[in-house]
Amino acid sequence: MASAPSITAQLQRRCPWFMANEVDKAFMPRIQQLSSRLANQIAAGEVVERPASVLKEILENSIDAGARRIEVDVEGGGSKLIRIRDDGMGIDARDLPLALARHATSKIASLEDLERVGSLGFRGEALASIGSVSRLAITSNASTTGSHGSCAACEGRDMDVIVKPAPHPRGTTVEVRDLFFNTPARRKFLRTEKTEFGHLEEVLKRQALGRFEVAFSLRHNGRVVHNLQSAAGTADQQRRVAAVCGPAFMEQAIAIESAAAPYRLWGWVGLPTFSRSQADLQYFFVNGRVIRDKLVAHAIRQAYRDVLFHGRHPAFVLYLELDPALVDVNVHPTKHEVRFRDGRAVHNFIFSSLHRSLADVRPGVPAGMPTEPASVAGEHGLQVDVATGEIHTQASLGWGRPAAAAGPYAGNSGMGRALPVGEQMASYARLRGLDQDEAPEDAPPLGYALAQLHGIYILAENAQGLVLVDMHAAHERITYERLKATRADSPARSQPLLVPQAVAVSQREVQVATDNQAFFANVGLCVEAAGDEALVIREVPVALRDADVEQLLRDVLADFIEYGTSERVEAHLDDILSTMACHGAVRANRRLTIPEMNALLRDMEETERSGQCNHGRPTWVQLTIDELDKLFLRGR
Repeated sequence: MASAPSITAQLQRRCPWFMANEVDKAFMPRIQQLSSRLANQIAAGEVVERPASVLKEILENSIDAGARRIEVDVEGGGSKLIRIRDDGMGIDARDLPLALARHATSKIASLEDLERVGSLGFRGEALASIGSVSRLAITSNASTTGSHGSCAACEGRDMDVIVKPAPHPRGTTVEVRDLFFNTPARRKFLRTEKTEFGHLEEVLKRQALGRFEVAFSLRHNGRVVHNLQSAAGTADQQRRVAAVCGPAFMEQAIAIESAAAPYRLWGWVGLPTFSRSQADLQYFFVNGRVIRDKLVAHAIRQAYRDVLFHGRHPAFVLYLELDPALVDVNVHPTKHEVRFRDGRAVHNFIFSSLHRSLADVRPGVPAGMPTEPASVAGEHGLQVDVATGEIHTQASLGWGRPAAAAGPYAGNSGMGRALPVGEQMASYARLRGLDQDEAPEDAPPLGYALAQLHGIYILAENAQGLVLVDMHAAHERITYERLKATRADSPARSQPLLVPQAVAVSQREVQVATDNQAFFANVGLCVEAAGDEALVIREVPVALRDADVEQLLRDVLADFIEYGTSERVEAHLDDILSTMACHGAVRANRRLTIPEMNALLRDMEETERSGQCNHGRPTWVQLTIDELDKLFLRGR
């Protein structure tokens, strides 16, 4: 009987490139001390992924040094040269050799400092890692009186640092040449010059958004790409955001500012209509440090859930400020990820701040202003049982206030007669008790209805020009918001299961379910532990009696484990209400009278999120007089 092939033979047959001596090394139990050169290059593999990584690390050092102007010169997409000059406090000549040594830093000295990191850099590995894979030179001057500085240089291999005098104004210049010259395998993985420069530019954009007080300039192959002046006031900050993110973003963004000790959130978020096909315009900063965090991304995605078209991504530039002791930035070599001490509180704060701000966006109401919720009464000819989902549609639509419908909006008969806008404004002023000359300025934001187009769109005239309204989408959002308000005002109704449903889960999931009994009871789910690795569902919300409750429970538990909270039950209930609202809204070819059209416009002005329907589609658009003039080439 033939003996089984050895491990070496099996590996060589499956992987011809795997040599026998490598197999022997793989099973060799000896432990060896890595050389300083090899250790630095391994560290460089973690920190220096591409030229953009080099720029990020050095820019952070410049900002930590108190620089107010940073100039960046790049050649060959960063592989030939990256030069960063700043006007910071500089480095003393005696400290230059240490600046290029591993685990040497001026930013932390004790464990207490590490627990409250306020600087962007702190590990003391960046310059040593960069120097191990490039030709690195640092010229710096820490004196405030003279121009005499010092230059420290090192070049891959043995990392021998040479320090010599060099003229330089106060500040530091770092030159990185021939990146990966001594690691050709890494150099082969670099992309084209254009691609690498794109990553470099993105790094500078992030730092420019994170530090408005610093001026930045970027040149590539001698050509000026960016020249961003320092931004002190709000207007200057908005100009910088527009320069980095594009003017279209600022034109369709709303300002956010919310505070609840110990957190403060501010910045700009794009309107739901300014969504993106990819998540390429999303910047989130924690105490000035740009991060990518799953918990933050989940909170923002949930805030946009009701207003964003499926498959689209929101655009935002947001800043979260909190005590440095409440966030751990020492969880990833590149410092892109953080860990919050109370993740659930951070998630809830971000979600509630954005959710409220997006809800307040409606015609004629500036973002962030508190408003009274729309009436919950069944004014739309739609009667819905929120618990059972049964819909009863009335014959008449009876929108709006009776006085308004019977007074200034009333027509003669049938479809009604659209009064001239001047007369409608005067009637509106009389209804509000205003003087005649105050009417135009205080006219409703969506104006007054003129006609119905193809039984689908409402044409209205306001002070700016022409308003086009998709009546089905607008009515759908109004009905949906009122159904949600009705559900919020009434306790969740649950239905006992005839046969309780057992669900096999992990011990951790059982513990999470036990710790969050109040949450499950609030949404109408009765979940009990039935052992170390089993749960029993005894009651479910009436509206979800036909849903896959077991999968829903698993998803909710997964959310609690990942983010500390979950909105899945509410999302399922909202989906049902959204479907009910869609079926109950007016359909195309429904002929509306002028009073009904005007009452619908007034309801839109009072309803949260009325700019989008339940599916994220816009409900109305504005065409100004200037835009209409351009269509007909007037004034040319």
